[in-house]
Amino acid sequence: MDERSDAAGTPAVASGHPGQQAGSPGGDGDTPRGVPVSAEGVLIGSRSVAGSGSGLVARLVLALICGGYAAGAALGWGSKELALFMGDFGLSLAAAIAAVSCFFYARGRGSRFRPAWLLFSFSSAMAAGGNAVWGWYEVILDEPVPSPSLADLFFLCFAPPAIVGLLVLAKRPVSRAGWLCLALDSWLIGGSLLTLSWSLALARTAHFQGESVTQAALSLAYPLLDIVLVSMVLALHFRRATGSRSAVNTAIAALALTVLCDALFTSPLLRETYRSGQLLDAGWFAGSLLLAYAPWGMRRTPESPPQPRQPRTPSRPIAGSLAALTPYLAAAVCTLGILYNVIEGRRVDRVVVLTGCAVVLALVVRQGIMLVDNIALTHELAQKENHFRSLVQGSSDVIMIAAPSGILRYVSPAATGVYGREAEDLVGAELASIIHPDDLGRVVHEVRRFLAAPPSEEPTTRIECRFRSGTGDWLNVESTVNRHQGGLIFNSRDVTERVRLQAQLQHNAEHDPLTDLPNRALFTERVRQALSGRRTTDPGTAVLFIDLDGFKGVNDRLGHQVGDELLILAAHRLQDSVRAGDTAARLGGDEFAAIVLGDGNDDRTAREHQVHEIADRLRLRLSQPYRIDGNDVRVAASIGIAFAEPGITPTELMRNADLAMYRAKAAGKNRVELYAPQMQADVVRRTELATRLRTALHDGEFALLHQPVVHLTTGRVAAVAAHARWRSAQGILFTPAEFLRVADDSDRTAELGRWLLEEAVSQAAERARTGHPVPVAVRLPARRLLDKSLPPGSIETLLTRHGLPSGALMIELSDSDPRASIDELEHRLVALRRLGVRIALDGFGSGYAAISALRRLPVDVLKLDRGLVEGVVESARLHKITAGLLRIAGDLGMQSVADGVDVPEQVLALRAMGCTHGQGMAFSGPLDEYRLRRALLAGTYPLPSGAALPVLTGSALPGSALPIRPSRQSSGDLIPHPSMPLDPLK
Repeated sequence: MDERSDAAGTPAVASGHPGQQAGSPGGDGDTPRGVPVSAEGVLIGSRSVAGSGSGLVARLVLALICGGYAAGAALGWGSKELALFMGDFGLSLAAAIAAVSCFFYARGRGSRFRPAWLLFSFSSAMAAGGNAVWGWYEVILDEPVPSPSLADLFFLCFAPPAIVGLLVLAKRPVSRAGWLCLALDSWLIGGSLLTLSWSLALARTAHFQGESVTQAALSLAYPLLDIVLVSMVLALHFRRATGSRSAVNTAIAALALTVLCDALFTSPLLRETYRSGQLLDAGWFAGSLLLAYAPWGMRRTPESPPQPRQPRTPSRPIAGSLAALTPYLAAAVCTLGILYNVIEGRRVDRVVVLTGCAVVLALVVRQGIMLVDNIALTHELAQKENHFRSLVQGSSDVIMIAAPSGILRYVSPAATGVYGREAEDLVGAELASIIHPDDLGRVVHEVRRFLAAPPSEEPTTRIECRFRSGTGDWLNVESTVNRHQGGLIFNSRDVTERVRLQAQLQHNAEHDPLTDLPNRALFTERVRQALSGRRTTDPGTAVLFIDLDGFKGVNDRLGHQVGDELLILAAHRLQDSVRAGDTAARLGGDEFAAIVLGDGNDDRTAREHQVHEIADRLRLRLSQPYRIDGNDVRVAASIGIAFAEPGITPTELMRNADLAMYRAKAAGKNRVELYAPQMQADVVRRTELATRLRTALHDGEFALLHQPVVHLTTGRVAAVAAHARWRSAQGILFTPAEFLRVADDSDRTAELGRWLLEEAVSQAAERARTGHPVPVAVRLPARRLLDKSLPPGSIETLLTRHGLPSGALMIELSDSDPRASIDELEHRLVALRRLGVRIALDGFGSGYAAISALRRLPVDVLKLDRGLVEGVVESARLHKITAGLLRIAGDLGMQSVADGVDVPEQVLALRAMGCTHGQGMAFSGPLDEYRLRRALLAGTYPLPSGAALPVLTGSALPGSALPIRPSRQSSGDLIPHPSMPLDPLK
């Protein structure tokens, strides 16, 4: 019956290991998801399996089967034959099920624990075979089992693979000393159990009378194999792999059940009365079924939803203590076995003495190894401690440990270099005493929140605050905070420079680099805050847009360095003029802005008047002279004002102020304008007009008109002035003053100038071929003559292509742009005069650069500004100025043309002052080609009659009546070529 007990015990041993495998699906420590299985994980896994429906049903079925078998065994199964059958073939079937279950589980797993499951399957198969042979004799042949028999071979082949399987599942030692300690621990346990078992029962078994040597060996083999299994399991229990703890625990439970059954069977009281099918077989039966269930039931554990990590239980320290006490407990058991023999008065058996001595020797060796290990560990611990101390003391970060009360218990030496305070001075102080009072509340709140959070979810936190340095300054410190025995560890570093750099970068991103005023982005944000904050319904909030009139001229005349100095001074004046709560900004170039927050006044008219006065004072302040490099530099300011309306956006408010500013510039500059809704309509209209203008040239909507230039003495037509008119598709006729105002595209303006010049030359050549060779005057800006879009050879090519004779084209410089190079302009005009092109200085008397141009440029004709001509009769001052300019023209041998001669009185006055030619409504307005040819056929215009007025000295060429001056006589005539008489009709 010992054989059957061992055979039955075999599945129990194996069942523990399948449980181990199942604990890590597989329980093999493979951990497919890379998550180590801990004791907490085992508990979580068991709960999750129990919670699943299929796992609960399987466990209930297993419990019912085992319970049913135990109940049948306790009641004797109803008959002797059934009891023998269930006691033999029932155990064989249970072991066979375990063998098949372990085999199929190992077949579907590719981990390093697969051999263990195959070994358990082989062990269970041996147990099944042994019980089957046993049943063959007792049930089928109805005769006692011979000893020895084939069943003994099967039962003896069970233990070795089970032991090897346990070694595969266990945590393997990493050194030779570890393997030696494992062997010594196993021997200590096994030797102690052997000593105790030999003293209690095995000594009697070994001295049975009448038994053969083989029978005695078999009687001793089975309990000795059990002792080896128990030794291995207990030794490996404290060395189990991390990924197979649950499987090892299951193996220990099954093995404990098997060993208990074996111990009961070997007792003299039960051994004499044991028969197959009794209650003792239920333990072996349950062990086999547990082995069959373990891999398939426990492998579902990792598939359960992950649960929060639970705090460590105190069982681990206890388990570690038991592992350390195992050799001493084994020695105590060995000593108890020897004492038992002494107390019973028996002679001490040689086996007990030899085994006890071997155990003591193993214990001594084990202690020697432990002593060497302890010395090595102590040395390693000292090295690590020194290494850690070096890291802490040499670290640039300050490490502080604060107790739960907030008292600093440790401060690293780096505090001297970081905080400027000795570490000893900080130890014992309260952490709150070195934190800035404004940051203390935030730090306390963050610490409390961090301590209340689960450590698994938030192991660390980061806090940034200001610490007091040894010099009394406040340092920006960033600390990483960890928990430490109820207190906190602060790993702190000085980030003051980083904070300053971030603040500087933020300032640079939001401020103008030249004036240090807020830029457009920050100003827009301030406007948004003003509109969305507590002043949302305050109608008094206003935005001012400011543009410096004449700033470009300062840049061109005095250089960009002076311009930058002017912008800086203007920014200071603007900043000093606004209130503390208001914002002044530079938007770019010479454009500034300011936001004036409302004061809660509901009187809109009074508020508009108040802000208008503020803007006007600001305009006067900005218009005062700027002292730069010893010179007074003057600019003016155009200011637009827009008030916040309910529902208005920052973009719309700033756009309204911008429109008001441009209206102020268009109205004469150096003024303040308040936004009105009509301004937006004007912008829309101008935008639409500019859009249509871009396609007007290509669609043929431009027409060329000519206004006669009349000799003021004879009334004859001396030349015609070309004027462009735009007749839009809607039938509206626009003058140049109207459409050029919206032609902000310089490329489009250049294209219009080229069209005007080519069309005027083409029509003049056509008139000359039809018998009307009258010169044509084309007005061009000085900057256009220097533009690359009008190369020097283009006018010559144009004259040659159309066959226009020399002297038939006159260029009127319509402005004297200070940005244009006077030297380049002079070279260009000289080249044009070589081609026979005459040069007229248009608008003479209205610009600052007229005298400089007159001095440097090769000018043939002076064209008086319309503003002088309009007041020549009413204003004595303008009369004298005009007379003086005409004398200059006469003295220089130049001809003169008065523009805007609209009434007869102007004709008489100009002729009396010596003006030679005039154009205006007093003679004719701009004419189309048909009316122009009729006027040329008529030949002359009637002149107003009046008293004889003196004419400037000098005579005229025959037929021209134009004054002749020496040296520049021929070049000064409007029609100098002898082949082109003044009046072709004469």
